[in-house]
Amino acid sequence: MTGFGVIDKSGQQLGYVASGCIRSPDGELPQRLKAIMDGLAEVIAAYEPQQAAVEKVFVNVNPQSTLLLGQARGAAICAAILRDLPVAEYTALQVKQAVVGHGKAGKEQVQEMVKRLLHLEGDPQSDAADALACAICHAHGGQGLGGLATAGFRMKNGRLVK
Repeated sequence: MTGFGVIDKSGQQLGYVASGCIRSPDGELPQRLKAIMDGLAEVIAAYEPQQAAVEKVFVNVNPQSTLLLGQARGAAICAAILRDLPVAEYTALQVKQAVVGHGKAGKEQVQEMVKRLLHLEGDPQSDAADALACAICHAHGGQGLGGLATAGFRMKNGRLVK
C-alpha cells in the first residue's frame, strides 16, 4: 500500500485537499509497481499539484523490504516526473522534525499533528498520514516546525541543536 497526500499552501496557511492509499494487487512485482505508478498518475491528473515530495528510504532490518520499498518509491517518483513535477526528498527524521518537532516521534504522534495542522475531523490512515506529513514538511521548506532555519544546527537524539 502506498499513501498519498495533497495539501494547499496559501501564505503560511496549510489546507487539506485529499489523501488516501493506493493498493497494489497481489502478484508479480512489475504489475504491483505499475499499479502504484498508474494510481499516482491518476491522483496527479485529478488534483494537479505543482510539486511532489517523497520520503527517502534507509536500510531497514529486512533488506528485502527495503529493496521493495525503494522500488515502490521509484514508481512514485516516475509518476511525478512523467508529469514534469519537481520532486523533493526528505528523510523520516526530517519529516517528523517538521511536523511534530521531534525526529523520533511515533506514528501516532505524526497522525495527531497532521490532524491538527490540517484541521481534520478524524485520523487519516497511517500511510496517508505519512504522505501528508511529507507534504507538510515540504510546505515548511523541510526545515522544521514553522520553517525554522536549520543553518548552523545539527541533529542530536532527534532534535535540532546548535
